[in-house]
Amino acid sequence: MQKHRVVIVSPARADANNGNWQTARRWQKLLAPHDARIVLQWPDAEAAQDELMLALHAKRSAASIEAWHQRHGPQGLGVVLTGTDLYRDIAHDAQAQRSLALARSLVVLQPLGLRTLPASHQAKARVMVQSTPTRQTLPKTQRHLRALMVGHLRDEKDPLTLMRAARLLAGSGVLIDHIGAPLAPELGQAALDTQAQCPHYRWLGARPHEQTRQRIQRAHLLVHTSVMEGGAHVLMEAMCSGTPVLASRIDGNVGLLGEDYAGLFEVGDAQGLAKLLRACRAQDHDNALMRQLARQCALRAPLFEPQAEQAALHRWVQDLWIP
Repeated sequence: MQKHRVVIVSPARADANNGNWQTARRWQKLLAPHDARIVLQWPDAEAAQDELMLALHAKRSAASIEAWHQRHGPQGLGVVLTGTDLYRDIAHDAQAQRSLALARSLVVLQPLGLRTLPASHQAKARVMVQSTPTRQTLPKTQRHLRALMVGHLRDEKDPLTLMRAARLLAGSGVLIDHIGAPLAPELGQAALDTQAQCPHYRWLGARPHEQTRQRIQRAHLLVHTSVMEGGAHVLMEAMCSGTPVLASRIDGNVGLLGEDYAGLFEVGDAQGLAKLLRACRAQDHDNALMRQLARQCALRAPLFEPQAEQAALHRWVQDLWIP
């Protein structure tokens, strides 16, 4: 294998602890033996040595993509499309649209993302599913059902749907933990208000990634209420920890969970989410819905093995290098 100098452009720093940063850091490791580094913006003092660019986010990395193209043309230029790229920005934002045009190759993180791309760009796009290590399922209490949502408090994650569902679940035996930083202050206030009025809802704020993963392992369910996603890594972390998922019916979730997944609810449907949570809590001798969700997630989990993502990432790098 020919080794290359790869620069990964991430619009997020490590302290953001979000999906972009987690992807950049994981790819830096998976790209070995290539020499990969992560930058917020390109060019920088080390730019002259870079041979390939992998840019996360068509809009937010647009300046770096433009600078690379001015210096190298499309050679070695790959762009990864996030949820806000696919399901908002490329439809009307000139910077995002130009990033698509300049890139030699495009990546989407789940198969349904391809159908959102303009037809003129689909030939240079590929699907590259992210990965996460498998973890042991940790013991789960039988006294109640613990649901966990992991997502910073911002409009794209739609945390208000979770909070509205929590208000419908008083006395149900369903406890809800919510991890995420208050990126929108008004949503942080809404979380505090919900916590004060609903003792079964706890907003835990931002937590370190390792602690979050352990909480995923101990939860009965992961809840994901997003209105747009490129392919949420937290869904994979849950499925690869033996924790079933309840998720909004959007392409970014359905592309990972499958069209026939039994734990989907409509976007913004707090009553539908509450109904699913009640059904999962039902004190049946053998809860059929929980068994179905666990079985479906277990069947999907092998798709997210690190070896598969590493192989796909190395193929992408080699294809970007070929003149």
